[in-house]
Amino acid sequence: MELTAAAMWLNTVFAGFDQSVTAAVHKLYEAMGGFLTPVMEFISLLGKGGIALIILSLILMFFKPTRRFGTAMAIGLAIGAIITNVAVKPLVARPRPYADPQGFFYPLWQIMGAHTESDMSFPSGHTTAAFASMVPLFVLCNKKTSWLALLFAFMMGISRIYLVVHFPSDVLGGLIVGTVAGILAVVIGKKIPEKWYEMDFYKKKEGKHLCSDSEK
Repeated sequence: MELTAAAMWLNTVFAGFDQSVTAAVHKLYEAMGGFLTPVMEFISLLGKGGIALIILSLILMFFKPTRRFGTAMAIGLAIGAIITNVAVKPLVARPRPYADPQGFFYPLWQIMGAHTESDMSFPSGHTTAAFASMVPLFVLCNKKTSWLALLFAFMMGISRIYLVVHFPSDVLGGLIVGTVAGILAVVIGKKIPEKWYEMDFYKKKEGKHLCSDSEK
């Protein structure tokens, strides 16, 4: 496959960075004897297609106390997906780290289970989705606990490097795109009429009950 100019530039400029960071993350595997592998696989699975994050945002949107968080998450995911999957990935068309059987990453990828992906590598869609959805939670929620959202996003990026399905520079790109998308989502969410956040989807109508006497 002939590389695009953008993919060639990334592979050249970030070659040392990508190899050194991947080697450092791989030491987690060596130190833990593979114990972390199923954990990283599970974290990565949560970002597959953004489905789990989309479901979480919809659940939060359904309930009035958390609708502001869910709305911002959904907007962030949408913005991140458009930038990453519609615009940047097809334009850059960077092959995955394991695409070169003679390269530095290929043997590490085999050790980590040889997981494959169907699309291009830059930026990391998993990392984009994680930051696009978790940054709004961090910004809008109580900071005593919302830092856990950012921790999850960072772990998503690490899991992609750990499994050698992304270059570290892909993850860095996803972090940047996802953070921008998340911040834009917070700004857009504040522009939505307050009526949306005050709607009660599950409030029972007065005089109506889930089980009337005639149904008993």
